[in-house]
Amino acid sequence: MTRSTPADAPFRLRRSLVFAMSAATGIAVANIYYNQPMLNIISHELPHAASLISPVTQLGYALGLFLLVPLGDMFNRRKLIFGQFIILAAALLLLATASSTTMIVGASILVGMSATVAQQIIPFAAHLSAPERRGATVGTLMSGLLAGILLSRTIAGYVATGMGWRAMFYIAVPVALAAALTMFAILPDDRKDAPASYPKLIGSMRHLWRNYPELRRAALTQALLFAGFSAFWTVLPFLLAQPQFGFGAEIAGLFGIIGMVGVLAAPVAGRLADHRGPRMVVRIGVFVVLASWALFAVSATLSALIIGVILLDFGIQSAMVSNQHIIYSLEPAARARLNTIFMATMFIGGSAGSALGIWVWNHGGWADVTAMIIAASILAVLLQFRPRRAQHNPGAN
Repeated sequence: MTRSTPADAPFRLRRSLVFAMSAATGIAVANIYYNQPMLNIISHELPHAASLISPVTQLGYALGLFLLVPLGDMFNRRKLIFGQFIILAAALLLLATASSTTMIVGASILVGMSATVAQQIIPFAAHLSAPERRGATVGTLMSGLLAGILLSRTIAGYVATGMGWRAMFYIAVPVALAAALTMFAILPDDRKDAPASYPKLIGSMRHLWRNYPELRRAALTQALLFAGFSAFWTVLPFLLAQPQFGFGAEIAGLFGIIGMVGVLAAPVAGRLADHRGPRMVVRIGVFVVLASWALFAVSATLSALIIGVILLDFGIQSAMVSNQHIIYSLEPAARARLNTIFMATMFIGGSAGSALGIWVWNHGGWADVTAMIIAASILAVLLQFRPRRAQHNPGAN
């Protein structure tokens, strides 16, 4: 018999289900990063496509955040998650068999859009979780998300080197199908009342942004922090190639494994947010991020980079988990839309940080990159000490 989650019968979220949802989140998000370490290999076969595949995948992800993730507030999320994973598998197969730039671009956009299934899973887990456990639950899922982001580049680099770039996408197809079947089998049904119109659903996000100061604070804070995170990972290969290091791309990939230490922060931050309040944990996170960039600024040594990347990932995860804890408490019926606003704002910050990071690197070097991100981190700190304002009831539903 299919399980369901009606409003008057709370669902008991088992730990095994939380871990399965965390794994599915990592599997989904990994697909938008597989291409990055393979671009040089792809360029030998499809030179024009190689320069487009990464940005159009990111574009697809942005479109999915705005157009698909809000559907979680309208329709059965169990079926949405299953459907998006199936589309993701089909898009990956199309990408693996693509023989032209047009096919590569189209398939990459579709991969990016359907990979936003990760952002369907996270608010669904928050919805299923008891309020006193919500922070820990979101923290576990964010561990899966960060693991997918960090390990995807390392895995893709090794697979592409040994088997070719198409092999990575072929391998990803059955993985996505397995995630689809697993989620459909173990997730409870998510009954919804008669849905509002899609245009009204999308338009309501403007009211959510306007009426919830805590949403704006959380989203802007995470955008500033993620700008630094993206700038670091964009510039790192160029920094490591400098004469004082002399390392190749494979060493830059290994930093992703080092950054996995930051995965440990997510569940710890979630539990701390449950017991001590998420605002305090956000403040800890932004100060840790600021400390990591201060370390990068005063010491450009290998040991400083290793310690700094651990601090950076730890701080980012602590702030992100706690900020999501805050926004999911604002309006339970609008969690998918709240997540869309939060993640889209963060994604914009990350894209800006990546673009500005490489520009500043080319014109000023590592010292200027650290100065730029320290300034952004200070802004994130200042946001935490703005006076709290009363929330308005937006009537966004």
